[in-house]
Amino acid sequence: MNVDLTMLEWARAQFAMTALFHFFFVPFTLGMSFIVAFFETIYVKTGKKEWKEITQFWQLIFGINFALGLSTGIIHEFEFGTNWSTYSWVVGDLFGAPLAVEGIVAFFMEATFAAISFFGWKRVSKGVHLASTWLLAIGSNLSALWILIANGFMQHPSNEFGFFNIETSRLEMSDFWTLIVQPVAQVKFLHVVTAGYTLASIFVLGISALYLLKGKHKDFAKKSAAVAAAFGLISSIFVAVIGDEHAYEVANTQPTKIASAEGLYVGEKGAPIVAIGIPKNLKATEVTSNEEGFVFKIELPKMLSLLGKRDPNAYVPGLKDLIEGNEEYGIWPLSKLAQIGKEAREDLFKYHEAKKAGDKAGMEAAKADFYKVVWEDKEKGISLTKADLIGYGYFANSNVSPDLIYPPVPPVFYAFHIMVGLGFWFILLFFMSWISIVKGTFENNTLVQKLAVISVPLPWIATSFGWMTAEIGRQPWTVFGVLPTAESVTPIALQNVQATFFLFLTAFVILGIAELKILFTVVKSGPKGAH
Repeated sequence: MNVDLTMLEWARAQFAMTALFHFFFVPFTLGMSFIVAFFETIYVKTGKKEWKEITQFWQLIFGINFALGLSTGIIHEFEFGTNWSTYSWVVGDLFGAPLAVEGIVAFFMEATFAAISFFGWKRVSKGVHLASTWLLAIGSNLSALWILIANGFMQHPSNEFGFFNIETSRLEMSDFWTLIVQPVAQVKFLHVVTAGYTLASIFVLGISALYLLKGKHKDFAKKSAAVAAAFGLISSIFVAVIGDEHAYEVANTQPTKIASAEGLYVGEKGAPIVAIGIPKNLKATEVTSNEEGFVFKIELPKMLSLLGKRDPNAYVPGLKDLIEGNEEYGIWPLSKLAQIGKEAREDLFKYHEAKKAGDKAGMEAAKADFYKVVWEDKEKGISLTKADLIGYGYFANSNVSPDLIYPPVPPVFYAFHIMVGLGFWFILLFFMSWISIVKGTFENNTLVQKLAVISVPLPWIATSFGWMTAEIGRQPWTVFGVLPTAESVTPIALQNVQATFFLFLTAFVILGIAELKILFTVVKSGPKGAH
């Protein structure tokens, strides 16, 4: 791989910065859109003015976040063309299709009904306005669906919905419907949107608790807290349930990610989950036992096997197995994968050389070899061709360390465990809040109120770490097993990437300060007419 690593790291840093800043707004938008719809539904059903005031207050906060989220999302999509044009060229047919649908359908749906929902209070009937608010919420979540379908393809490309076209040297779509319903994308979507619902619920609960602690807007705060606690409790439990399913999909499609997230260097039967630990940053090829990988750790026996294989005694491969192979469990070594990938790349070059020379026989021979089946499971009806493993050919170079085939363990481990730990805290917080609300003691329960206020920033930390687990854990690939990150960048001058990095950083800092200042001002002012 002949890549300027300095350029690569700057491009990755810029994309990570943009993604994390954009992701500050996305989950909040997903959750607040539905919370606003719930409040307005109650208003329409009861006809009580206070519910309209509650709806308009939270809608204002939603609108501020919604506007800034759109602007950062546009910047994010443009970066695929500026810094990652090789990636865009190779996978654009598969990756671009769901994004195009998102722009044409979901984005315009959001824009249309946002206008009615924000500005139509005195211009349309209650029914039309309520329908617009719900359609805005649905459109926002549909937008996330299409983006996560595209991301799901990056996490787990499959020849069930796409193939590498030897003629164009690109990945191309074969079945759009299969792309949409791929399990990896669907569980990822459900996990992300319910995390967004949890985040927004904690925000509403926390701000409501703040008002109660200050003795302000009590009726408004109690009503808002009741809806937020109920929605949040359901959402946070669902996050955990679907998170379990998500981990199962990851364990069976991206074994290097789950092994890194748990610091599993050497495969085990009845593999444990590390509940708490401090991992070392070691090379898997130099480790002989999992004990070497940690300064200390507290384990939950057999839970990783149960989580990843649905069998407490099942074998879970470690990073060392995924490099060196394990014949007993049918795990191919990286050297074998790299050799097949190298042959696929050679077949690709032979095909195009024969095409230039007008050698049809040579073209057909190279094509046949390129799509040769190297593994199949007849019972499940699945197979692998040499073309499916073409990405591993980049690791056939003897100068490339096999330890580059998996992500750095400590960042993925910490990101994953912090996300999971906070997720369980949110369930407990909502449970305590809901019990207190049902008993009628929430207004005077200062302990739960203070915990809710302190917890307001925590969901943003949890969702950011969740996204980092997904994206850092996919390394060294942009498209897992097909296209390495180092081969995906645009060959442009380093100075251009550095300049845009600091330009975007400045813009994001200004936007972030503006967002927080506006939010603090709105929260401080409180709901109009509330008492």
